Amino acid sequence: MRMMKSVDICDVPVSSVNIPQACDVIDGRINDRKKVYICVAPVSTIVDCQSDHEYKKVLNNADMITPDGMPLVWIGKLKGDKNIGRTYGPDLMQALCRSGEKKGYKHYLYGSTESTCGLLRNVLKRKFPNIDIRGHYAPPYRPVHAQEDESIVNEINSADPDILWVGLGSPKQDFWMYEHRAKLKAPIIIGVGAAFDFIAGVKKQAPRWMRRFGLEWFFRLCSEPKRLWKRYFLGNTKFIYLLIKHSIKSRFRNKR
Repeated sequence: MRMMKSVDICDVPVSSVNIPQACDVIDGRINDRKKVYICVAPVSTIVDCQSDHEYKKVLNNADMITPDGMPLVWIGKLKGDKNIGRTYGPDLMQALCRSGEKKGYKHYLYGSTESTCGLLRNVLKRKFPNIDIRGHYAPPYRPVHAQEDESIVNEINSADPDILWVGLGSPKQDFWMYEHRAKLKAPIIIGVGAAFDFIAGVKKQAPRWMRRFGLEWFFRLCSEPKRLWKRYFLGNTKFIYLLIKHSIKSRFRNKR
């Protein structure tokens, strides 16, 4: 298994990848049949794990932590990483569906709602006519008891996917992947957050130019102000504070 280069952002090893390279690494993992999980990390993930050591442990055990947000890309480039590029959940999902269509990869969708999963399957099949989607499951909005959990694990394993897509939102999807990795046979599990909703058309995506310039947060805030104001106003402020704090600590360590 190839070692991934990474950029340290507040003690989180964000992978030095872009979309084509992430796809190439995932291809290698599938060919090797190595069981791994991949976290797609926006700024909020970096912030949330600073006060939750279990969450940081989950991230640090991931095979890749992709730079989902442009601020992570900018920080990587400021640290001298010319290779890093935004590896955004919806873009990564569609890139792998496109390349996997030619390679015969099998997919399974886990997350969101029944209606969204149905819409997502239709959109993916329209875009990639030869895609092999083996099934989907929308978990209930309540704790799942052990028997239910065992049943869905068996269903996924029976479908025998190469890539299991998880759309539960962070940090829930990251914990789910970490806790289920050993039980699931799929070589690749990828948590892609709201990618299910965006690709299915249930939620609107920011225009490409806003995504390129790191303004997607503003678009999403305007779309869902009640749900997202804390994540963006408080979270982004905390992220800047954490960057400054981490930078000062690093300088002191380097002087010793």
